[in-house]
Amino acid sequence: MPILSPGRHRSPRRGACFMEFASYLAGERWSDHPACTHGTLAHLARMVNDLTTDAGRARLAPLIPTVVGLTSDDPLLDVLLAARAANAALPVVAEERQRSQAVALHVALAALSEQGDAFAAEGRELAGAALRAVPAADAWATSFIEEVGPLRRAGMSVRQCRDVVTGAVDGIARACVRDADDRLVSLLMAAVSDTARFVGAEHAAAGVPDRGTARIAS
Repeated sequence: MPILSPGRHRSPRRGACFMEFASYLAGERWSDHPACTHGTLAHLARMVNDLTTDAGRARLAPLIPTVVGLTSDDPLLDVLLAARAANAALPVVAEERQRSQAVALHVALAALSEQGDAFAAEGRELAGAALRAVPAADAWATSFIEEVGPLRRAGMSVRQCRDVVTGAVDGIARACVRDADDRLVSLLMAAVSDTARFVGAEHAAAGVPDRGTARIAS
């Protein structure tokens, strides 16, 4: 069986990243961008895989089966995952990253305010809690947004959401904390849980039999 390691790999003989292993378990063509997992969740998993230490990466293996089959076309899920990542990053990342993440959370809050379901409410709470924890960055972001004026278009694009995830994961990995691995593993676990609940609710609403919620190992 391939061993989890950072980066892309041509074949299992050279090792595997988190999402390559997921493609293997799903019976797909070997790839770090398999169709079996939501794109932003997969992006988060690749980032965490690459930026944890070897010891931290070994702890990711039990999570791999849980991402297989977690797919959705609803753009709300991308925003929720961005909010989850920023929420995890804001307390520990460097000041300049706090500011950019705070701006992103304000954009996410505006996008989530247009949605009325429970998941959007949960995302607003995540974003609000993160901003309350860093009042200086929140104030800077508010001032910045007021200066640049209203957004050209409402909502957040998938690319914007994944940029937030990139900044959050990279910021946690570089933060001056001793438990960066713990924080990254916990972030991925929370994101998988969020996505599983979201996809499960979609299936329930559509009358699709649930594939079962996989247990997420601690």
